[in-house]
Amino acid sequence: MRLLVTGAGGMLAGDVRRAAERAGHEPVTLDRAALDVTDPQAVELAFSRERPDAAINCSAWTDVDGAESHRDEAHAINAGGAGNIARAAAQAGVQLVHVSTDYVFNGDPPHDGSGSPRAYLESDPTDPRSVYGESKLAGEREVLSASARHAVVRSSWLFGVDGHNFVATMLRLAAERDAVQVVEDQTGCPTWTGHLAPALIGLIERDVRGLLHLAGTGYVSWNGFALEIFRQAELDCRVEPATSAQMGRPAARPAWSALESERQDVLPLPPWQDGLAGYLAARAGMMRA
Repeated sequence: MRLLVTGAGGMLAGDVRRAAERAGHEPVTLDRAALDVTDPQAVELAFSRERPDAAINCSAWTDVDGAESHRDEAHAINAGGAGNIARAAAQAGVQLVHVSTDYVFNGDPPHDGSGSPRAYLESDPTDPRSVYGESKLAGEREVLSASARHAVVRSSWLFGVDGHNFVATMLRLAAERDAVQVVEDQTGCPTWTGHLAPALIGLIERDVRGLLHLAGTGYVSWNGFALEIFRQAELDCRVEPATSAQMGRPAARPAWSALESERQDVLPLPPWQDGLAGYLAARAGMMRA
């Protein structure tokens, strides 16, 4: 399978490329310099030129705080760009897998029959609290309206070897200081791109369509995530509690954004703790190399 991958300069796309090659596919990766996703003619030309069998859209405006003051730019990429890619893929007759986010939810947890908080499912109503979340939700709608063959994958708290991420930040800070402050009032599903990438390719191979959730199994607070990072990395660094209000970030983050799928055709990812172990091993291998 010839696979067109947009957003090749980002963290997820690197693992998508490697996973595609391991699976015997032919990835064609295009970064921002090679393809401006906000230009519909350029996107159509790329599909015409590369003639892919399927596509995965990893391109995105990911600066959550920056989106608050750059609304038009965030929407141009996350909504308009997603729509351009989705329509070009539909015109070329190929399936698109588009990656979205937990930020499409407002962070007020849904509850199960016993009144306990439960993970968000695909059928739960969306209500983004940030410009980033609004732009990603608009992108979902663009993709799903372009073709019934397309798939939108909501994931969360991504970390991988090809980009800046929370795990790398915690490891760096632990080398510089004895303690870190990390919020304990945000809960979600950490997801290793090394697990997510092959799963995205698997969706295409199995012709899975529509809206679905795919994130590391289980959920934890950022504070608890930091504790597990230091435990697995065997680092002696104290993790102190903090609140979102103390951090004073421009964009609101969902206080609760755990994701699960209610679909029978979606294979769950491994536990987030296993993803962390995989990331640390991959990172150590790259540093040794």
